[in-house]
Amino acid sequence: MNTLFDIGPVLPDGFNYYPGFITETEENQLLGTIRQLDLQTMKFHQYEAKRKVASFGKGWSFTEQRLKQAVPIPGEFKFLVEKIADKLDITTGSIAQFLITEYPVGSVINWHRDAPPFDIIAGVSLLSNCYFRLRPHEKEKQTRSATISLPVEKRSLYSMQGEAKTAWQHCTAPVNRVRYSLTFRTLRT
Repeated sequence: MNTLFDIGPVLPDGFNYYPGFITETEENQLLGTIRQLDLQTMKFHQYEAKRKVASFGKGWSFTEQRLKQAVPIPGEFKFLVEKIADKLDITTGSIAQFLITEYPVGSVINWHRDAPPFDIIAGVSLLSNCYFRLRPHEKEKQTRSATISLPVEKRSLYSMQGEAKTAWQHCTAPVNRVRYSLTFRTLRT
């Protein structure tokens, strides 16, 4: 296990956090590009979520429970893909999916684990901070003291793989400002 900033909560193995990963200038550049995209309401089975999304590369169909091919990652995000790949010591080609999510005020993402075909999950927060929560996936280990809550600052990067992805669930608390999450995923080999 590692700790957040070497003073915070003990985090699951495979969870890493990098504050100040991108600059304010890079954030504004990304926001300008995102605002030109046509984000669609997120559909989860028969429900519509409060958030909007745009998916690139390989996307996961919740209704069909399988990967589907989406449009390629736009070139405007190439610098971010390269920066994340460099930080995580992976190739840019291994990033199979890119998901942009717009969280309006008050919206959350409920407890979940990412879809099984994905391996490394990396996320960059834009425009506002949020609280990220983690808890063991096994119900008998889900005690109040086992739940970890940590701030995820705008312009930061987090990554999950291994135990953090498979043995833990995560969610976000309601946001008090619009937040964009840029999520990158690799596929399991």
